[in-house]
Parts: sequence; C-alpha cells; structure tokens
Amino acid sequence: MTPGEGQSTRRAGPVTGEGGALRAGHGPSSTPPSPLPPARGSSVIWHEVECGSYSADLPLWEELARDAGPILDLGCGSGRVALHLARRGHRVSGLDIDRDFVDALNGRAAEMHVAAEVGDARDCDLEAEFGLVIGPMQLLQLFADSTERIRCLGCVAAHLSPGGLAAFAIVESMPEPVDSAPPLPDTREVDGWVYSSLPVDAQVDTDSIRVRRLRQTVSPDGELTEELYGVRLRRLDAETLEAEAREAGLHPAGRRPIPATEDHVGSTVVLLEKGA
Repeated sequence: MTPGEGQSTRRAGPVTGEGGALRAGHGPSSTPPSPLPPARGSSVIWHEVECGSYSADLPLWEELARDAGPILDLGCGSGRVALHLARRGHRVSGLDIDRDFVDALNGRAAEMHVAAEVGDARDCDLEAEFGLVIGPMQLLQLFADSTERIRCLGCVAAHLSPGGLAAFAIVESMPEPVDSAPPLPDTREVDGWVYSSLPVDAQVDTDSIRVRRLRQTVSPDGELTEELYGVRLRRLDAETLEAEAREAGLHPAGRRPIPATEDHVGSTVVLLEKGA
C-alpha cells in the first residue's frame, strides 16, 4: 500500500465480528458527534447495518465449501456468511468474541446445521476438526500485530483436519480518493428507530488504515443523535501472511481475488493448507 492521509474509503464494516467491507467515502465530516441514546442491541444492529448487505465474497466461500466437510467461520458476527452456507446444506460452526453476535446467530439458526459459540480466535479449543476454516473480510487485520496473528493461525492449524484448508480475506491496498457524488449511507429501521451509517474517510499510515463512519440514530419521535465511529485495520499483505502461516504450521495454497464492486473495494483471499 502507498501511505497517504485523508484518503476516501469504500464501505467499511464494524470491528467486532467481521472486519467489514471497505466502501467509498468523500472526505471528513465537520459534524461533531453527540451522545448516543441508550443501547438497543446496538452492536448487532450496527454490525448488520454496515455489513449485512455485503455479498461480493459469498460466491468464493460457496466454492471453497464444496466437499469441504465441517466449516468453521471465525469472527462470524451475527451470521452473514455462516447462515448463507448453512442454507446451502453445509454444516457450519461459528466463533465470535461478542456474545450478542453469537446469540443473534444462534437465534436465527432454526433447524439449520449451524451453531456459534463465544471464543477468541487467538486462543480457542473447540474440540473439533474442520475441513475448512474461513476468516471473512478483514478479521486478521483487527489483531494488534504479527504475534497475535500467528497465535490465531496456530489455533486454526490445530482445528484443521489433515489436508484441510484455511482462507482469510485481507485488504492489501486502498484505492485513490474518488471525485464523484458522495455515497448513500447504509440504513436500517428497527422497531421504529432508524440507523444510518455513512463512510467518512480513511487515514492510511505506515502500519494501519483508520476508517471513520458517521453513525446517526433517529428515534421514533424524530430525535437525531450521532457519533463518529472509527476502526483500525493493521496493514497486511499476502506475502507477509503466508510467512506467518508457515510459522504456525500451515502452507500457502494460493490466492483468490474478491473483485471490487461499485460500492466496495476488492480484497485478496489467502489460502493456507494443513499437511496431510
């Protein structure tokens, strides 16, 4: 990536659960944040506002899931990918550090072969093996440094069956700022409350990408509250990730692109294999 300041970004999701798909914005906002109203399941709501409509990666996860056996979705959030795969007949387990996300996913699972539990992807023991472990969006880039990523990769290696595959999506670079009309916000109405999230900007430095969103909430009575919300992604390229994977006992098995869309930047999925 080329460092830069004040770059616009494409749509960006939350930092808990999935990292989020990066989306186009158009410069910083001058609107000051004000206090948010009391939480109403807000972590799940904002996660779904900012991530729920993203689908560009789903065909690749479907392809990798074919004949893979049991699947583990790391940072599963409220189930965007896990439920999608379960609806197609796959047996999926989810792991997320946020209990609200796990409860939301399990509440929607119905009779599908999907279940999630609370846990840290850097230190977990699920007492199971999986043919495919996936880390959608920018999960690995939420960790603080290489040490934490290698801990996660070591846990992945311990849970993969021999010959199993892991797949992690990362954003290796940010696009140049765009000169066009500002994007529309992501919005959702829940129980008469309207939630809106607008990408504002991204700051790119030597080791991280800091993405900001303006979150606005309108109460049923029409009262508006807002805040600036930020997420920090550590910069990571495929070559570095493959080197870290080797330290954790995994072997590079190729790379696959997730193409950019009109609203979202593209990403790279790094494939890692456990020896038979």
